[in-house]
Amino acid sequence: MRVGIIPVTPLQQNCSLLWCTKTMRGALVDPGGELPKLKQALEQTGVTLEKILITHGHLDHCGQAGVLAKEMGVPIEGPHEEDRFWIAQLDDDGLRWNMEAHTFEPDRWLEHGDTVTVGDLELDVVHCPGHTPGHVVFHHAPSRFAMVGDVLFQNGIGRWDFPRGNLEDLVNSITQRLWPLGDDVTFVPGHGPVSTFGDERRTNPYVSDKALERGLPMS
Repeated sequence: MRVGIIPVTPLQQNCSLLWCTKTMRGALVDPGGELPKLKQALEQTGVTLEKILITHGHLDHCGQAGVLAKEMGVPIEGPHEEDRFWIAQLDDDGLRWNMEAHTFEPDRWLEHGDTVTVGDLELDVVHCPGHTPGHVVFHHAPSRFAMVGDVLFQNGIGRWDFPRGNLEDLVNSITQRLWPLGDDVTFVPGHGPVSTFGDERRTNPYVSDKALERGLPMS
């Protein structure tokens, strides 16, 4: 497995190109915008796009996923259906943020415990509500690797003040569903630099073990 990070949109969202080196078939995870840049990455790597994977329904993560899927003739998988309301309002959110965004219908909504395939790779789906109610994380156990969207960042966590966001759910998602995957798991967040779960357990000011001994982060 190989992964390339392609920041897109004015919000510098980390779209990831994930591919199977055996088959050279891949997926774009959270193609929120700047489609020419994403197509150029496919050409440069020689990867054949097999599908689009979505972590959650915010426009910087999936605003142009439907357009790309139609142009490339590939399916969209994810997020969890609890984020349907976010995807339904993408056109309005695009106008609000002055970004191109369009509503779409995923070919497959994902549930906790599902798997998705990319070439010969198989990734586990981890439902991690809190930032949004339908947020999912993609985890490739053999590579000790995860794509966590806006659940967790280096030295930070996702916002919980959006509609149907919830701080307690977010912290539970991180501590009960991500930490058990292992301290040695490297993750790509939705924004900013790559980190590991172990580093965040030691140093994250919101969800490190020491920080949580003092209680939930301030709302």
